[in-house]
Amino acid sequence: MSTAAATKKPFPPGMPVGEGDVIAGKYRVEELIAVGGMGVVVSARHLSLGQTVAIKVLLPLEVSDDSTSAIPRFLREARAAAGLKSEHVVRIFDVDTLPSGLPYMVMERLSGQDLRRVVKLGGPLPVEQAVDFVLQAADAIGEAHSTGIVHRDLKPSNLFLTHHTDGRPWVKVLDFGISKASHDPTTDTALTVSRAMIGSPMYMSPEQVRDAKSVDGRSD
Repeated sequence: MSTAAATKKPFPPGMPVGEGDVIAGKYRVEELIAVGGMGVVVSARHLSLGQTVAIKVLLPLEVSDDSTSAIPRFLREARAAAGLKSEHVVRIFDVDTLPSGLPYMVMERLSGQDLRRVVKLGGPLPVEQAVDFVLQAADAIGEAHSTGIVHRDLKPSNLFLTHHTDGRPWVKVLDFGISKASHDPTTDTALTVSRAMIGSPMYMSPEQVRDAKSVDGRSD
């Protein structure tokens, strides 16, 4: 058995996709990347092009628990990220639904790790490097704000550290799943009615804790 195969994460029971599954007739699932609060992210390979992508699929529990908001919220993440042109936003290639009705989005496959893990393993970043990473993230968030999108969940685990084509450390902003788009008619009343708190408490502004629906870009 190869080292790569030995270190693969096992798929937990009840996942909407598994290793070897073919999505949309063209993406073969190869391994599990992560399981989050709303969805599972897997690595898959395009059968014709050989391109490796990441695919995020909404968890069945999320739909069954909150069917009126989970799918629109998930699709909003795809629309929000796909509409941004910054090189510091993860690229979205496609969005669709599985035969089961669960929505998924196809994204660029990033190599690296999120800043939460970087700091956990290596300790606090040097000041100059930390400032550089924040400025890179600000490039993405600045564009989002200019189009009326407030992220509402900025935290180290949603800032992914990879490398640019020239080798420079490169930050990508992830997870617009609870973003607020002022121009989106599905925001926010119907999507937040069943969730009293929107965001990650340790990283929320006081304004967001009080009323997540009324915050603007200053909260980010």
